[in-house]
Amino acid sequence: MATTTVKSKLIASGLALALSLCSCDRARVYEQYKSFPIEGWLKDSAAVFSAPIDDTLAMHNIYINLRNTSSYQYCNIFFFVKATAPTGAYAIDTVEYMLADQYGRWYGKGFSKMLDNRLIFRKFVAFPQSGIYTFEIRQGMRAEVLPHISDVGLRIEKAE
Repeated sequence: MATTTVKSKLIASGLALALSLCSCDRARVYEQYKSFPIEGWLKDSAAVFSAPIDDTLAMHNIYINLRNTSSYQYCNIFFFVKATAPTGAYAIDTVEYMLADQYGRWYGKGFSKMLDNRLIFRKFVAFPQSGIYTFEIRQGMRAEVLPHISDVGLRIEKAE
């Protein structure tokens, strides 16, 4: 009986901790990830995110989240990003991010071989109208298939 009570308390404590960690991220407005097959990210494959935006008064920061392994063969990555407003107006950007320094040390955080990168795409963005904003992210490297990239994500948060 005593061990059952201890196990129940440990489970309850773990759940409470998990819920409190999730609720601490009050700045987050939207965050999603898209996973790629083990073979890699195909050049023509877009990760599409549909972000509902309600607050047209607040400023926002937009991040591209990237998960790669330490076997990724480049120190950088290029993205083609298409952002479409609810009206259908859109903008297309090409952006480059450094993932490792000149000595091959990874900037991403993680353990084992998996690294998480939060890459700023735009700072202090005002969304002029509420609705669904769509973001399409494609890898812009010269390789037809980009191995060792497991996930790409989009995060929108309120700017401080």
